[in-house]
Amino acid sequence: MMNWILVQQTPLGNNPSLESQATGPVPEIVIILIVLLMIATVVALVTQRLRIPYVAGLVLAGLPITTDLLSRQLGLDPSLVLNLFLPILIFEAAINTDISRLRSTFKPIALLASLGSILSAAIIAALVKFGLGIAWIPALLIGVILASTDTVSMIAVFKDIRVPSRLSTIVEGETLFNDAAALVSFNLILIVYATGSLTVAEGVKELLTVALGGGLVGAISGYLSLPIFIRLHDPLSSLLLTVALALGTFQVGQFLGVSGAVAVVIAGLIFGNLGLPRSSSASDHITLVSFWDYAGFGVNTFIFLLIGIEINPVMLWGSLPSILLVILACQLGRALSVYSLLAGLQFFDRPVPLRWQHVLFLGNIKGSLSMALALSIPLALPGRNDIIELVFGTVLFSLVGQGLSLPWLIKRLKISRVSEVTEQSGKLQVQLIAAKAAQDELDSLLKSGVLPKAIYEELWASYQARVAESERVLRDFYNQYRAGQLKSDRSGLEAIRRRLLLAEKGAMNDALRKRIVPEDLVQPYIKDLDEKLLSLEDD
Repeated sequence: MMNWILVQQTPLGNNPSLESQATGPVPEIVIILIVLLMIATVVALVTQRLRIPYVAGLVLAGLPITTDLLSRQLGLDPSLVLNLFLPILIFEAAINTDISRLRSTFKPIALLASLGSILSAAIIAALVKFGLGIAWIPALLIGVILASTDTVSMIAVFKDIRVPSRLSTIVEGETLFNDAAALVSFNLILIVYATGSLTVAEGVKELLTVALGGGLVGAISGYLSLPIFIRLHDPLSSLLLTVALALGTFQVGQFLGVSGAVAVVIAGLIFGNLGLPRSSSASDHITLVSFWDYAGFGVNTFIFLLIGIEINPVMLWGSLPSILLVILACQLGRALSVYSLLAGLQFFDRPVPLRWQHVLFLGNIKGSLSMALALSIPLALPGRNDIIELVFGTVLFSLVGQGLSLPWLIKRLKISRVSEVTEQSGKLQVQLIAAKAAQDELDSLLKSGVLPKAIYEELWASYQARVAESERVLRDFYNQYRAGQLKSDRSGLEAIRRRLLLAEKGAMNDALRKRIVPEDLVQPYIKDLDEKLLSLEDD
């Protein structure tokens, strides 16, 4: 690499190295990147026109591209995916996740991301073991790799089709922690392969150490970043801080032998919920959020395009019977874990509607993490190439087959259907929130001396007129709701009530932890809050 960094100290007209670099590897890579970006742009246009998921279109566009068409070998580098792409994707999802909503859906998320992941992996491994007659270690690796779901594909569908916020939160939360669980389980199986044995007690101890240690690392790094962020009044410097937080937290976790993925999830949740709201101005906040949206979108674009390039359909055709068996095992494992676990949820939490469970089942889409884990299997492990083929074939089916059918299923189940009254009240809420935010920004500009008071009063009054009109109509909706006239259109108010009840519950738990009030008085109050939460409709 040094020959591309050092330049001979000779006169410019006599320096041939500049001309030779024009045909060297760097321009070649740049040309390939430009070609890939152009392909991605065309895919975006086509998928928007045909109304199909963008990630599925990228994979299909990458399938015909082979190394014969490109002058350079391209493919997924597992080290790059796990150490660079994965932290970016996890952090971007975490900072956009509301902790209060995550807390309200914690039980179904915990069930699916822990017991559901283990049950699904065990079912896949057992069916693959006895169906294909392979050893337990390869079968367990396949089970763990294919038990994880891809966050990007699901969230991309939900951006195009409106779904209830509780369902969206369950999906986001499960996939966030599911990625971390897959990495931890994958490493445990490799430990068994390397050492030859691992008792149940040792496995549980290792699992808890890695997971809890990762959570601790993430909490420390997340909270340490807050005072630094508050003192940074330059959005570009704040942006650099968040990049260092995402990538650095992952590497620190890996270095300490704990889960880097869990660490990034916790750090992202802390920063997104405690740091971003403290941005010095609305423009700084938008700059940070927009950067991470673009970073996530760019990473996903290259990942799914490279997935299509990496997969060779001709080679997979020879293993088609085995791949079909693995696909069947994945679907069966997901079905049993989703329907059986969520059926028991009604005994200790709000039940998840059956229509939602169908979405969670079909939304078992695989992606870049599964392929990266497959490629990172040690070369010495027997049957490594077979595992990679089976995983690649299943990922291809998942991204294309399930990815294309998921929007159709959501529309078919009429999950996204909203009434005219709900639509109108939602628009008023958007207008009210936006106007209030603009007034807050005007107050900040006035205090800082940027805005003269006469202009401030004129602009503030114009926004206040919008606020008053929105509040008047929303108040009429609320009165109709209380009178029983809008029983089927109360999801917005139920969401507000849920946030208030969760705030009460959080305050009671804090008071109990600090020994401010006795436990025998707090517990009945918390039980009453839980009953009220369970009585609320899904939003």
